[in-house]
Amino acid sequence: MALIFYLSDQPTVGPELPAWTRVVAHFTEYFLLASLWIWALAPSQGRRAIAIAAAISILYAVSDEYHQRYVEGRVSDVFDVLTDTAGVLAACWLAPRIGRARRGAY
Repeated sequence: MALIFYLSDQPTVGPELPAWTRVVAHFTEYFLLASLWIWALAPSQGRRAIAIAAAISILYAVSDEYHQRYVEGRVSDVFDVLTDTAGVLAACWLAPRIGRARRGAY
């Protein structure tokens, strides 16, 4: 989360790249964020870890875009939140399937 905040606080994110790379980056960073939250919370929360991780990650995506409104050179974009949310939901969908596969219950 600190890395996401740091990157969001920069006036530019590097060289001008095609728009699809921004979409891939947003999806991937929030997929990883949700996955890490699930992994961290699963031992104590069980299956509730998925819902908790989703809530934390999506709320952070919203707060990140809100934060970007106040960074010179950056804009807040609802499409970014939707892309972030898609990454979170993909992680939440995949997590229980990976868990079942690891336990051998297909």
